[in-house]
Amino acid sequence: MSRFVILLLALLLAGCAATAPVPEPRELSLAATPGAVLQETVDLLMEEGYVIRHADADLGRVEAALARWPGYRVRAEVTPEGEAARISLTATRGGRPLPPHLLDRLLAALQTRLGLAP
Repeated sequence: MSRFVILLLALLLAGCAATAPVPEPRELSLAATPGAVLQETVDLLMEEGYVIRHADADLGRVEAALARWPGYRVRAEVTPEGEAARISLTATRGGRPLPPHLLDRLLAALQTRLGLAP
């Protein structure tokens, strides 16, 4: 009987150790400097109602949370790519990844802000 209890307890605890799913990024290369892309990303997110929770220009990272329902969180990472920059966006809601296509509107708005829209 005690083995059964121990086995049951081990199975329950194993479920707690599972890692959360990692959000799939939506990426875009932009013909602009990483600094300009990062600054426009911060400005855009604030205009869209996001609160900037963390920003680090040296690392090229921004984390923001939507200040109204439904409470999305967005993480942006900007990396140099030769003379240009690559931005990678991920989003979560309640700790669960959101489909990457939901970030297309933000990327299109960012392209427009940088004067790079097709």
